[in-house]
Amino acid sequence: MTSLLYNLKRYRTFYLMFIPATAALVLFRYIPMAGIVIAFKDFTFMDGIWGSAWVGWDNFQRFFHNPDFWRALGNTLIISLAKLVFGFPVPVVFAILLNEVRNKHYKKVVQTISYLPHFVSWIIAAGLVYTFLSPTSGFLNAIIRALGGKPVLFIADPKYFRGILVISSIWKETGWEAIIYMAALAGVSPEMYEAATVDGASRFQKMTRITLPSIAPVVSIMLILRMGKLLEEGFEQIIAMINNSVLSVGETIQYYVYQVGLNMANNYSYAAAIGLFNSIIALCLVLTSNYIAKQINEEGGVY
Repeated sequence: MTSLLYNLKRYRTFYLMFIPATAALVLFRYIPMAGIVIAFKDFTFMDGIWGSAWVGWDNFQRFFHNPDFWRALGNTLIISLAKLVFGFPVPVVFAILLNEVRNKHYKKVVQTISYLPHFVSWIIAAGLVYTFLSPTSGFLNAIIRALGGKPVLFIADPKYFRGILVISSIWKETGWEAIIYMAALAGVSPEMYEAATVDGASRFQKMTRITLPSIAPVVSIMLILRMGKLLEEGFEQIIAMINNSVLSVGETIQYYVYQVGLNMANNYSYAAAIGLFNSIIALCLVLTSNYIAKQINEEGGVY
């Protein structure tokens, strides 16, 4: 007890700084969890959360038997996995390549330009994508016309829509995500590179034998966090770019919840049930990826 009081007194400034963050976490993250109960009720504003009728698993059975939900789930998995497979390695590669640049001024300029799109909202980013892909004035269609082809309405074509989502997401977030890996690279000891140089290692060998293993723990942590958001990525992007022509390939779970559970039917219990299902799946994905990372570590791997 004496040591506890001593530590509280000694580090009182840090504890005081910690209070607002803790209060915000409890107030906006933990207390609202009590509202999960509406997923098992037929919620109405008149009766309130606790006064609404209990319906048990009816809301879950409703979306499990709804083909539109499974279509939205399939679209979500395809889009999210495509972003994971094609988008996740890009910041890692970009950070490694940028770390190899010797001109510090050029390096800072490139890094600054690369993470600027992150600060642009998806509404503005979607407008830029629409302009770039416009069939009348878009740069890409201008090239197609110059080569003798006919303009393509990319943004309204189901064949291209998912690819547009993945590419635009990579363009917008690569520079920002690379900052984490650049910070990890800054912690790699220069002596390791000097020793490798003395041993006659090439720059490629240094990247594969020193750089990649050094940032591998950070990469594994980022991958675990990314897995937790596998079913929740890109709602702002989807709502800014989707249209009726590509609804069959672009409607994700979050957009489905927004449309059916909130926007049109105001069925909050149904939306809460789908949200709870998403959270459970996300938890399973995080635990699974964390377990795999630990198993790799036991074999001399990354985590």
